[in-house]
Amino acid sequence: MARPCKAKRVCAMPSVEVFGPLDQETDGKVELTLEEYETIRLIDLLECTQEECAAQMGVARSTVQQVYDTARRRLAQALVEGRRLHISGGDYVLCPRGEECPGRDCARRDCGMGRCGCGACLRSKEN
Repeated sequence: MARPCKAKRVCAMPSVEVFGPLDQETDGKVELTLEEYETIRLIDLLECTQEECAAQMGVARSTVQQVYDTARRRLAQALVEGRRLHISGGDYVLCPRGEECPGRDCARRDCGMGRCGCGACLRSKEN
């Protein structure tokens, strides 16, 4: 029997959910899940390591690596093929303190609240 999927913690919903070419109609769309979006945000924007990203999302590092690889492939497909990118769906749970997230300033390694303000990444390092 297969192992059940574990919901990944996401800090907040993206402010924009659709991206695409402005000057032409597109033939199709590329779907990016919220957990894929979150790995791109944490690793590429906030410069977290995969281990820090995994702690933040409440999953294993190998899961983060798989999700991140898929996200990068989908982003590349949208850019190279000129398709519309939709961010929606997935197997996630919203962080209860995501609205209080200090955002980009929280990327410092010494932030007392953790990357999303909920302290989850700090608690996982203590255990």
